[in-house]
Amino acid sequence: MTSYDQLHTHFARLNDLYHVGAVAQWDEAAMMPIGGGETRGQALATLDGITHGMLTDSRIGAWAAAAQGESLSTWQQANLREMQRSYHNATCVPADLVERSTLATSRCEQAWRQYRPENNWQAMVPLLENVVALAREEARARSAVTGMALYDTLLDSYEPGMTCAQLDPLFNELKEFLPGLLDEVIERQAQHPPLLPEGPFAIEEQRQVGLEMMRTLGFNFEHGRLDVSHHPFCGGVPSDVRITTRYSNDGFVASLMGVIHETGHALYEQGLPAAWQAQPVGQALSTAVHESQSLIMEMQACRSREFLHFLTPHLQRGFTAAQPQSPVWQEENLYRLFTRAQRGFIRVDADEVSYPLHVILRYEIERELIEGTLEVAGIPEAWDMRMQAYLGLSTAGNYRDGCLQDVHWPAGLFGYFPTYTLGAMTAAQLFAAAKRTAPAVPAQLAEGNFSTLLGWLREHVHGQGKFLDYTALMQRATGEALKSSHFRGHLRARYLEDD
Repeated sequence: MTSYDQLHTHFARLNDLYHVGAVAQWDEAAMMPIGGGETRGQALATLDGITHGMLTDSRIGAWAAAAQGESLSTWQQANLREMQRSYHNATCVPADLVERSTLATSRCEQAWRQYRPENNWQAMVPLLENVVALAREEARARSAVTGMALYDTLLDSYEPGMTCAQLDPLFNELKEFLPGLLDEVIERQAQHPPLLPEGPFAIEEQRQVGLEMMRTLGFNFEHGRLDVSHHPFCGGVPSDVRITTRYSNDGFVASLMGVIHETGHALYEQGLPAAWQAQPVGQALSTAVHESQSLIMEMQACRSREFLHFLTPHLQRGFTAAQPQSPVWQEENLYRLFTRAQRGFIRVDADEVSYPLHVILRYEIERELIEGTLEVAGIPEAWDMRMQAYLGLSTAGNYRDGCLQDVHWPAGLFGYFPTYTLGAMTAAQLFAAAKRTAPAVPAQLAEGNFSTLLGWLREHVHGQGKFLDYTALMQRATGEALKSSHFRGHLRARYLEDD
């Protein structure tokens, strides 16, 4: 057996354990009774310790060095590169820190599910302080090995190669552009506000409409399912993708677009190269690319005029509360409803104009947390200050709709938030390239036909796995590196020029 074959077998076994952990984490969020939390957290901590031990096995370094001299295909060479990256990233962090972090985040996330509805920030503080302390410890450990800045070491885990030096100019440009655009869009939309559909909207009816749209987009139900959780997410593994949403009887837009958003993530997972799914090169390229796939579906395609033409009769038939002849349920009004821009507290409910401002707020706060210039106790004040500056809203005393609204920090996901806006820019650029390459895409969306769009994404993004790095993938798919101009142009075209 060659050294590369040894690596291939070792990482396949690792993937089996990741598979088990992914389904257990989905179960914790969607199905597990509250009483199972402590032992589940311990079990996941143990599993993470085992996988970390396998990933830091010293034999990997020796095998990889020997494999460099072996005859490998281009995909095997890319896989070797990703194996080495995984190994070097893992060896930065001690195994005991991995287990302590898993246990702390599991406890904190479970507590968040209780304390967020109660608006109980004080109860969360000591739990979150522990999580932040461990994240700082991880950042220091990574920095000591890599020489990277503290926050950059965590950002790199989600977006390889990305740094604050690259992010800051992009985000500063958006901070200058978006508040004024948001004011202009809100003023324009106020002249013709949407009529709001009146409920109640039965949860089962919402679920059935969501399932129908998942089928329309191309979701394979033989390899996935839809459930409910406190916070919508996509989990599981490519052969068994688990997505969730949340429902309210008062409205259907948030839950439906949540389903479409998570379906975009799931389509990426289901489209990864099947022959390499047990290997690092067969995984999703980065968090921003993953987010781009959800936003292509939710924002670029499914909030378009063309798709709303297809969706309207499905909504009219899908809800008993609907009155098909009413102006409320006509295509033009529903388009206004689905593209309404407004200032709001909740990130996951935000429109695409204001959403990046929510992201930038979180990026700035978590960077200060990791760098030690802000402590957990000061988060609410820092949050309120930025909410007022960026969105003109105050969250003073409203922790549930402020700094407690996201699961990311309780789950220890520091460095994740910036990828949402990187994903939005990536989505705009990829969708523009898809339409340029296949001009029939918009007309097909009006028929509920996603085959051409999905086929283009399968070829240029999904099926590439990690074979290419981000810059090379964007260059090959769109003909240029990432530019914010596509995102800015999309927003202006949809919200200021579309009549």
